[in-house]
Amino acid sequence: MRTLIEAGSSRAPRLTTGAHVHLVPAAPSLWRVVDPGGIVIGHLQETVHPAGVRFRARRLHATSHRFRDLGEFWSADEAVECLRFAR
Repeated sequence: MRTLIEAGSSRAPRLTTGAHVHLVPAAPSLWRVVDPGGIVIGHLQETVHPAGVRFRARRLHATSHRFRDLGEFWSADEAVECLRFAR
């Protein structure tokens, strides 16, 4: 199985919904999800699964200073929607 770095994409996934967010590169296979007001609402992380590429929605938990996974999805759009509505 390939590792995240080996499978890593430097190009942000194309979002097809009208989520009105943009993705800012943070690391290989990792993007900050930024809302129209410039606020980072979470991270989108590309991961490799035996059946294909998955997208993990992650949010910073301020109290613990750690990221929490909100879920893994088969599309970047679904992961972004999770971040938008899990506020």
